[in-house]
Amino acid sequence: MHSGFDSNTKSQIYFSSTMIGIAAMLLFLSVTAQAGPQSNTNVKKHQREEQQDYYGKWLNENVVYIISPEEKTVFEALTSPEEKEQFIEQFWFRRDSDPRTKTNEYREEHYRRIAYANENYTSGSPGWKSDRGRIYIVHGPPDSIEMHPSGGRYMRPLWEGGGTTSTYPFEIWWYRHIEGVGEGIELEFVDPSFSGEYRLALSPEEKDAMLHVPGVGLTLAEQYGMATKADRPTFSPGNRDYYPLRVRRAKDNPFIRYETFVGVQRPKKIKYDDLREVVDVNVAYSELAVEFRKDYFKLNDEQVLVAVTLTLDHQNLNFKEEQGVYLAKVGVYGLVTTLTKKIIKEFEDDLIQSYRPEFFRQGLHRRSTYQKIIALDRKARYKLSLVVKDLNSGKVGVIRHGIIPPSYSKENLVTSSLVLSDSIRQLEDVQQQDQMFVLGDLRIRPSIDNIFSSSKPLGVYLQVYNAAIDESTHRPSLRVKYRLSQGGQNLAERLDEDGEPIQFFSPGRVVLVTVFSAESLKPGIYRMEVEVQDRIRDQLVTVGEKFHVVETAQLAANR
Repeated sequence: MHSGFDSNTKSQIYFSSTMIGIAAMLLFLSVTAQAGPQSNTNVKKHQREEQQDYYGKWLNENVVYIISPEEKTVFEALTSPEEKEQFIEQFWFRRDSDPRTKTNEYREEHYRRIAYANENYTSGSPGWKSDRGRIYIVHGPPDSIEMHPSGGRYMRPLWEGGGTTSTYPFEIWWYRHIEGVGEGIELEFVDPSFSGEYRLALSPEEKDAMLHVPGVGLTLAEQYGMATKADRPTFSPGNRDYYPLRVRRAKDNPFIRYETFVGVQRPKKIKYDDLREVVDVNVAYSELAVEFRKDYFKLNDEQVLVAVTLTLDHQNLNFKEEQGVYLAKVGVYGLVTTLTKKIIKEFEDDLIQSYRPEFFRQGLHRRSTYQKIIALDRKARYKLSLVVKDLNSGKVGVIRHGIIPPSYSKENLVTSSLVLSDSIRQLEDVQQQDQMFVLGDLRIRPSIDNIFSSSKPLGVYLQVYNAAIDESTHRPSLRVKYRLSQGGQNLAERLDEDGEPIQFFSPGRVVLVTVFSAESLKPGIYRMEVEVQDRIRDQLVTVGEKFHVVETAQLAANR
């Protein structure tokens, strides 16, 4: 098709339009230059407003139902975007069900619930703002739902008084269990405006459309003339405990219903919040004496097991008499973070020790030992914060310690921590994970202070890594020497070349367990060394630990 312009005309038009474009650009640059700092200020102001909108939406919409009041206070006090981003990262990491995976399952599930609520519970306002949306977001889908989307004729169960009435649209959600609330949780949502906006009901009578209509929608008691509508608990609170012909369930108690009503709308809390606060505010004092040690064991090429063990002397605890026994209760809260304060592991446990009156004085000379075994990435460094609280007296002990996982060689013979114990026991079956003192099929209770009675055996536990396997015997070929010394002088040696101390072996790992008698040792300080030689690769590694032998009576007095 002919355009109607020759080539010269086209060139002139192109040149003119180009010059106009350049002139416009120069004009824009000139105006911008004249605007100067004011223009930059507007841009920065706009960026700040966008950030405020983003963080405001995160706080007041995305996590409004699951953030604790303490966390909200901290977040609102932050001033820089960097601090807020770090807080948000820690917020989700703290709730991650499996920090070892790349995906934060808790966060993914939380946003899925928000999307589901917006899709299914939206009426005049977004679904996440509705009561059903709130419960769904906090507690997830119920185990069962009874739906009455149109309301209408309804036969009351006996615990509601029986009889027939008409209702507004309503739903009954049933949860088998809600942590921190209870078992068999039943929640009613009622839509009295027929608008699709269901509200969480405190009383089952909120769904009764005939509640205020005389002569209709009567209960069984009202039909038989034994009561009137004015006698219903809604109008007469004094009848909450008794209403004729009504079967009462425990969950129908008005106080329990109110506790449930409030409880399901609270964010889930950690049991010992006060112990967490001790960590957060970096308290340095310690009223309760706590002894502590940590041991390292290689889990695989990427991870290490850290066994954190602490001990409390019973004489430092407050025992209270309850139901004929003396009882001490201790709460333990632990937090493992990176050096940048990213939360890796958070845990809490109870320690309970009880004695009958006739054994109480003897029990005061004993101690309780607690252990937590934590799997950590061995390429990072961590900070461990432990808070121990005597729940009877309120006394608190605080421990803060760095965790630097060993750099295990993949080629040379290396070992775990050397553990000395007065109690090593073979288990019949491999126990569940997260059991105190359990490594594989052994239960090993390490001595915190390495103080042993001369009347009890001395157990030695060690893991050896990278030992070669003999192709003919399919076993490692190790020469193990146990050396006992005092003040730099060798007292005794035990040499094993037949593999007797080997309790377990697999490619890359050998477990050595030996028990010694301390009866011949006089009270004093000694050193136990274990020398392991891999005869196939001709590699040698030695590890040692000091220990203290005391008489049995002295040990009891010290403890």
